[in-house]
Amino acid sequence: MHWNRFLLAASLILPVFLRVPEACSQSTPFVHKKRYAMGTVFEIVAYSASIGRASSAVDQALDEVVRLDSVMSNFKPESDLSQMNREAHFHAVRVPADMYKVIETSLAYSRLSEGEFDVSVGPVVDLWKAALAGGPTPTAAELAQAHSCVGYQRIELIAPDQIEFHSDCMRIDLGSIGKGYAVDRAVAILRSNGIERAYIDAGGSTIYGMGTPPDHDGWLVHLRDPSNRLAPHVRLIDSSISTSEQTAASTLTGDAPGHIVVPGSGKPLRTRYAVSVTAKSATASDALSTTLLLLGPEKGAALVSRLKDVTAIWISADGQKTIAGPETTIAVRESAAQAAGTSADQAALPKEKKN
Repeated sequence: MHWNRFLLAASLILPVFLRVPEACSQSTPFVHKKRYAMGTVFEIVAYSASIGRASSAVDQALDEVVRLDSVMSNFKPESDLSQMNREAHFHAVRVPADMYKVIETSLAYSRLSEGEFDVSVGPVVDLWKAALAGGPTPTAAELAQAHSCVGYQRIELIAPDQIEFHSDCMRIDLGSIGKGYAVDRAVAILRSNGIERAYIDAGGSTIYGMGTPPDHDGWLVHLRDPSNRLAPHVRLIDSSISTSEQTAASTLTGDAPGHIVVPGSGKPLRTRYAVSVTAKSATASDALSTTLLLLGPEKGAALVSRLKDVTAIWISADGQKTIAGPETTIAVRESAAQAAGTSADQAALPKEKKN
């Protein structure tokens, strides 16, 4: 499965692409570069007194994202994940350290959410993928067969680097957490190169703000608002934001299935909300945005109350909102129609510059 075409319940951030606007101050040197990976565009803006250092650091960070794509892609048959999905049925296989860590983290979120987050739901998603592409709706028998392959409890981790599936048809998809992990790795590489101010964006669905931009007290990001009434926004300072939303029904096919599948039922999620989640790591915000969309505001708020440094906002198309966590993190103001997607403040980022 391609990283950004048919995302499962465990993989389900709706891409909203970032606009890189003009800055109010160009006095601090910066580097701005993009790279296509994981089915989307990764974008980094880094500020530094040394353009050479910033350019090298950004290149290294983007190279790491591309490397991780070759490890965790479910679309590339030669990836480490694809190889594991072919070989790990009732047989332990060795996997790269990054993939082991991401799957270990995924299982922790599965337990935390009581199975709402489940990276093993790939076989069911494949059926709905075909339906989204114009094929017939899966039959009850087809769904039952695919659903029998799903279950995070049948993924066994054998430290330090082996994984085994206790199922003959399981397939893992890391689209719900892999981009967040790649963002965190990019952040780590930038920091190791002495970069303190940077903005890392994975297709607009997961964003991390390092430090603060010049002349500002945080990276101001406007969040997804299906109602265009509330203007939700957050200021990122060494933190991340991720957004998730079900695909709207096609105007051509009517009540078409969406791209997010509920692991428990194997059917597309029906929800009127978009949810945005802040966390200290992009891995966490990425995984939690899908989980909290699936749970909905009531159950999701209860989960957020058990987590540290996490805030979430659910917004419906008619403007209803629920905020869980520290309410000072995500701000909302009643206003005229706002931009429909996640984007950075116009004063926070520099005018696009080719490097």
